[in-house]
Parts: sequence; C-alpha cells; structure tokens
Amino acid sequence: MGRLLACTAILLIVASQAAAAATPSERRGHSFAKSHCARCHAIGRSGKSRLEQAPPFRTLHTRYPVETLAEAFAEGIYTGHPRMPAFELDPDQINDLLSYLKTLER
Repeated sequence: MGRLLACTAILLIVASQAAAAATPSERRGHSFAKSHCARCHAIGRSGKSRLEQAPPFRTLHTRYPVETLAEAFAEGIYTGHPRMPAFELDPDQINDLLSYLKTLER
C-alpha cells in the first residue's frame, strides 16, 4: 500500500510540474482542443480517438509538419467525411493550437 501511495504521489508531482511548465499559449491550445476536438480525436499523449478515422493529435506531426497546419486552420479544415465539422480559427487560436500540438512532439 505504501508503494502505491508513493507512486501516486510521484505521478501527481510530475503531472503538476508538466502542467506548470506549459506556456499560456500551450494551455489555451489544450483547452481549445479539449472543448472542440476531443469528442472525436485523442488529444493527449495516450489513448485512442473516439472516432476511428480521427487521428490522435500526438501523431499529427508524423503526417504533417505542424507549422504547415496554420494555413489549413486559417482557411478552414474541410475533410472528406461528414462527421468532421468545418471550422476556421482566428490567428490567436491558431497560434495556441499549434503551440499545444508541438508539445505532443516531445
């Protein structure tokens, strides 16, 4: 039981340090992803996407250079499947979301 408590405490400390180390832009990007994308995509470092055809965010950098997504976010993302909503982000939202996506590359 003591080991379990010690492991839990260590995990909580590491998680809180990681959250504290995130920049405001990264935190806003995560918040945006959580509220607008998480219903279909896995937005964190682990887990499966709820919608099979929605790629986990942690793999996006293996498909596209993250910086190149800025134009798509500005012009609107439109996909070939009907469940992906069409949306356009403003420049601040783009910066925040890209900042968050870059954290998943580490």
